[in-house]
Order: sequence, then C-alpha cells, then structure tokens
Amino acid sequence: MASGGLQMLGFILALVGWAGIIVSTAMPQWKISSYADSNIVTAQAIYEGLWMTCVMQSTGQMQCKVFDTLLKLEGTLQATRALMVISILLGLIGCFVAMIGMKCMKCMEDDEVKKMRMAVFGGIIFLVTGFAALVASSWYGHRVAQDFFNPYTPVNTRYEFGQALFVGWAAASLTLLGGAFLCCSCPRRETSYPSTRPYPKSAPSAGKDYV
Repeated sequence: MASGGLQMLGFILALVGWAGIIVSTAMPQWKISSYADSNIVTAQAIYEGLWMTCVMQSTGQMQCKVFDTLLKLEGTLQATRALMVISILLGLIGCFVAMIGMKCMKCMEDDEVKKMRMAVFGGIIFLVTGFAALVASSWYGHRVAQDFFNPYTPVNTRYEFGQALFVGWAAASLTLLGGAFLCCSCPRRETSYPSTRPYPKSAPSAGKDYV
C-alpha cells in the first residue's frame, strides 16, 4: 500500500488543481484580442471568457458585460461551460470521498481495506475531473487557434490564448497527477509464502537410562 505521505501529496495536488479549475472558469481572459498586425490600434484590449466579455482601456479601466443570451452562443462555448461546471462538481465530490479514505482521518478506521478503496475512488473521480477540464480547455484553445489562422477571419477580430487557458491546462494537469497518486493507494494482495516452521525439539526419551 502507498505511504501516507504519497497519499497526502496526491490529495494536496488534486485540491490545488481543483481550485485552479474554479479560478480558470471564473476568469474572463479565455481569449484576448490579437495584436499580430502592426496597424491595429492598441488603445484597448478585448477579453472574452465563458460568462462575459471585457474591454480594458489604456488607462487601466475595465468594463465587463455578461452574455445576455444562452441560445445564441457558439456550441464550443456552451460545451466548454458544461464541461468546466461538471469538472467543478466532480472535484467537490472527489474532495469529500478522498478525505474519507485518507489515513490521517478517523473515518472507517475499523476497515482499512474499505478506507483505502475510498481513497482510490476519490482518485478516480479526480482523474475524471482533470480529464474533463483538460478536454474543455484544449477544445476551446483549438477553436481559438483555428479562428486565428483562418484567412477569412478579419485581422481586427482575431484572438489569441488568454491567461485562463494556461491556468486551466495547469490546473487540469495537477488534478490528474493528484488523482494518479491517490490511485496508487490501491490495496494489493501481497504474495503469501508458506511460513517456515521451526523443527520441533526432540522430545526427551521416555525410557529411563539404566546403569
């Protein structure tokens, strides 16, 4: 079985990754306006996230507007929203399940095997959480890159990767790594060898020695 230190490390990594997924989902910088053309005026920067679009002026003032409608949004944006929300909910469940299976917790101390299985189950949930966030971030990033290199996209409407994408990729990687460490606590059957029994001492002779 895995040591308690490896189990604790996996839980911390998964917890930090899950928090990063929440931060990435809330950030408005999923894609930012591109300045690839020298003729573009850089007096303002346009950010677009999963929930709102923001404009930052050169003075440092930012104005954000939440998307008014849901049905008119792109399918990629809606799918990314759904995957990130599912990832957050699964991460919350994974936190509770993994905490029950931690060696440092008092829950289920009477059955160590079930306790370790709970930790493994929590690790599996974290793996699914990280995979969902990774798919969502990569899918959104692929769409941004596809639109950027599309020759029919106007130069002044092209976007590049935003900070939220990099946060999402890093958070998904940490969650996957933490879930893998938790899965290492899977109880394994140890190979049993026949126990070596000491030879019985020779019993004292029942007969009496005659002189």
